[in-house]
Amino acid sequence: MTEIKKKVVVAGALGNCVHVAGVVSFLRIAEEMGYETHFLGAAVPVEQWVEAVDRYQPDILGVSYRLTPSVAIELIENLRDALGEKRLATLKMAFAGTPPVCVVAEQSGLFEQCFTGLEHMNEARCLLGGTLYAVAQCKNSDSLLDRLKDSSPLPLIRHHFGLPDMDATIQGVEEIAESGVLDIISLAPDQNAQQSFFRPDEMDRRMDGAGGAPIRSKVDLIRLREAANHGNRPLLRIYSGTRDLIPWAEMSADTIKNAWGAVPLCWYSGLDGRSDRPLVQAIKENIETMRWYGRTTDSEWGEIPLEVNESHHWSLREAHDTVAVVMAYLAAYNAKAAGVSHYIAQYMMNTPPTVTPAMDIAKMLAKIELIESLHDSKFTTYRQVRAGLLHLSPRECVAKGQLATSTAFALQLKPHIIHVVGYCEGDHAAEAKDVIESCDIVHGTIRNCFYGQPDFSFDATIQKRKRVLLIEAKQLLAAIQKIGQNQQDPFTDPDTLAMAIKTGLLDAPHLKGNPFAAGELETRAVGGAIYAWSRKEERILSEEERISQIMNAEKGGTRWVV
Repeated sequence: MTEIKKKVVVAGALGNCVHVAGVVSFLRIAEEMGYETHFLGAAVPVEQWVEAVDRYQPDILGVSYRLTPSVAIELIENLRDALGEKRLATLKMAFAGTPPVCVVAEQSGLFEQCFTGLEHMNEARCLLGGTLYAVAQCKNSDSLLDRLKDSSPLPLIRHHFGLPDMDATIQGVEEIAESGVLDIISLAPDQNAQQSFFRPDEMDRRMDGAGGAPIRSKVDLIRLREAANHGNRPLLRIYSGTRDLIPWAEMSADTIKNAWGAVPLCWYSGLDGRSDRPLVQAIKENIETMRWYGRTTDSEWGEIPLEVNESHHWSLREAHDTVAVVMAYLAAYNAKAAGVSHYIAQYMMNTPPTVTPAMDIAKMLAKIELIESLHDSKFTTYRQVRAGLLHLSPRECVAKGQLATSTAFALQLKPHIIHVVGYCEGDHAAEAKDVIESCDIVHGTIRNCFYGQPDFSFDATIQKRKRVLLIEAKQLLAAIQKIGQNQQDPFTDPDTLAMAIKTGLLDAPHLKGNPFAAGELETRAVGGAIYAWSRKEERILSEEERISQIMNAEKGGTRWVV
């Protein structure tokens, strides 16, 4: 068998420059991408560069110089003359230096790209043959799956964006795209659009712009797509409406080439008040929308992956960790049952804000184990992590630290996508400049923490908590199966799921007084984890005890018996 020759990268610091940290980092990335690499070292004379080119016949020559621009001009010209036209004709050359030195390097016309240190990590991958960042030589795919492949092992970056004014939103999307800081812009429609886009006569015009952009027509979405066709051409995606979910899905595929869909399992209903849909009806419609996404493989749009926004809605309402783990599993389970092949699993950290990093990681590892147990040849999931919205301080400097540390801990989950939450969200919805700065904070965290972090998943305390959550999750799932034992599949049956919520098997403290829920659960943060709590006895309730109490309690004259 003929051995395939590796491409070769040679790099070092030119002339009298001794700064080589960036060179070493560039060569490490090249090695990961399968290149043969040769490090020339610091302060390399022009003659040695010529010798290295003749010896190694590199495909890419990386030159670094971080000192005086006027000296750099002469050194670069000397290098050009020494290499000669014949050698230069076969070389792709890249330069790295301080911004002032990069100015003169660019003016020389010798280099395909100049790196100032202001770039993001994947720009070097693009130069080396990746396709994630759209510098002049790179063209980005409209497929999320392609971009995930090209980005690996680094995660894609996503941020939510939508301002109360449509023109300002369009301008902001273009500004964000030009910055190149992210890969996916998640468009935020206002509540009027989410609930009544297809029923404009029902809109309350006093609420225009509440919660996002006042998207009122397909033309608005097309203009947003055109605005994103700049810079690194980020993908666009948008949440489903809170009703008319399939028309929303079709329209977003037609207009913005929706990168992936997002629907809930139980929410956007009377359960949260974002829609007036009764709970059973909402679950039925949500599942039918999942089936629509499951059918897109053979559609005119091609396959559209799906995210089911479910588990974190329970944690936002202070449900205990076991409920959050179970709902993460049931969301993925329903997506798979609906025929979805590629599933985006969202893991929201810091929710509720009283959870500690160790217990947060344990909860997420339990979710991951259950969700990824569903993997087979027809169903794959991708991990998407994000900071918790509610934990960000309104003091912006504090929030910046919180965003960075939340990201650092979330990297323990080895994510495919990072959903960046704007550090400013504790004070105001993110404008374009806030989006760019927040993404830069996350890029800085990735640079420091992506490689070489200790693996916290082996921590004994984290593993112990994960095991407990998995045991309790299986107990709760078994209880749901029992109340739906007459159904073919209780986990996908809307009546069974609604009954589990009404009886309190699935419950959260913030649902007190909700007509569709029991609203009886009490929880407490103990040791940084969220437990079911007995106020009467002032102690933690195990899941086995909690389930037993619910299943054997009188409810409207009916006794629930296991």
